[in-house]
Amino acid sequence: MNLTPQMRLILFILAAFVIDYLPLINLPFLWSETFFHEISHGLAALLSGGSIHNISLNFNGSGLCTTSGGIHFIVSFMGYAGSALWGLLIYQVANNLTPNSSKIMVSIMVFMLALTLVLWARDIPTVIILVVLLVMYGLPLYRSLWISVKSFIQLVGIFVLLDAIRSPLYLLDGRDLGDGATLASITWVPEIFWVVMWFAIALGCLYFLWKVPAKAVH
Repeated sequence: MNLTPQMRLILFILAAFVIDYLPLINLPFLWSETFFHEISHGLAALLSGGSIHNISLNFNGSGLCTTSGGIHFIVSFMGYAGSALWGLLIYQVANNLTPNSSKIMVSIMVFMLALTLVLWARDIPTVIILVVLLVMYGLPLYRSLWISVKSFIQLVGIFVLLDAIRSPLYLLDGRDLGDGATLASITWVPEIFWVVMWFAIALGCLYFLWKVPAKAVH
């Protein structure tokens, strides 16, 4: 069956929604979104002249990237924005890859996870989560699973992107905590503004995938 890019996108979205409600199975995908959120903070710190001290990932899907130096505004902003852009990039790039190139992309993701494990993991939950993600991302490189490597990458990308759409909304809990509260204290612009901006960025990434579908390589 020859599916259009939009139909494939819909199927991946549906699959991501189903996985999100499957206990235990959904955890590695949720941890993936958290990883890309936290590594976005870290990369923003590094690229703006700062450093990463540690990255913590928790079993409930929360996380923390501790940095110093760099441009505080960029570091705080890039968590939610970065995870949305990662989701877009992973899906769109994977859709244009040949099977061999797909394996190269998965290898890059495995390298990022391994580097984080070696350099910035400081607690047992983080180590366990990173090892689980390394196994999940690494298996398609060595075994023929029930889905192709390319489809697996795209599913991860969509899951990360969809979670980036809803995650900022959790900041509207009245507790004045998180990246939105941090940006509000830096800029004096209300937290709701940053939540709406992150939500719009993630929706815009999904809209881009719908309107500008990549040409699949077979």
